[in-house]
Amino acid sequence: MKLIHISDIHLTIPGERMGGLDPHRRFAQALDHVRAHHSDATRIILTGDLTHWGEPAAYEALRDSLAELPCPVRLMIGNHDDRAGFVSVFPDHPKDAQGFINHAEDVDGVRLIYLDTSAPRTHAGHFCKARRDWLAVELEGCTHARIFMHHNAMPIRLPAEDKIALVPEDRAPLASLLTRYQSRIDYIHFGHVHASVHGTYCGVPFASVRSTGNQSIPDLAEQHVLQGGPMAPSYAVILADVDGTIIHDIPFTWDGPVFETGTAWEDWAKPVAAQ
Repeated sequence: MKLIHISDIHLTIPGERMGGLDPHRRFAQALDHVRAHHSDATRIILTGDLTHWGEPAAYEALRDSLAELPCPVRLMIGNHDDRAGFVSVFPDHPKDAQGFINHAEDVDGVRLIYLDTSAPRTHAGHFCKARRDWLAVELEGCTHARIFMHHNAMPIRLPAEDKIALVPEDRAPLASLLTRYQSRIDYIHFGHVHASVHGTYCGVPFASVRSTGNQSIPDLAEQHVLQGGPMAPSYAVILADVDGTIIHDIPFTWDGPVFETGTAWEDWAKPVAAQ
């Protein structure tokens, strides 16, 4: 199963820039790259922030951009999104019984679980008891699961970034739930941090993905200020099967030289100077 993981596209009202960049152009480049190189993908998964200011026109632009893709797209909202604004443009999008944008599906024997970790007027993540109860039912009913979410459920040892991770009062009970079902959870995938971070949490491997816009600059000492810049963006290609998971980071905007070299020992020999 090939999954395309794209995150933090931060769309604006078309024509408005975000962080000095045109987020619509960046997102279009990513989708064009997927069309050209990964037409065999099973799903394209967007883990929020779908928009930067939660405006209906930005969601309408997102809706229009998702036409003519090679496979179904799955959407999640993040801290920059507005749940009501999202639903107004995507009224048929799946929701749980409480109205959260939680949904799941079984694909090739794996339950893909998409979580809603947003709350109004805060950049930190939230996953309340109602949402945890929903997740527990989904995990109870499967043997293999892969969780996608916007916020990082765990601290990543970047003090400023961790201020807007999942809040501690929701983090601990979610950790208990993940631990209970760790044998059924193959991987946790998230965005939010605008960087590629890998590790394990509650016995489950996790990976984040860069933004299609600005990227974070990790600072293990800075306590308060988030740092970032217009570095090269990427998306992730997740290759998942019963034997494990392989994740490739795809730098989709590179338009410089590409050097081709064979794999034989001699192909890397030092050139002999002309006599």
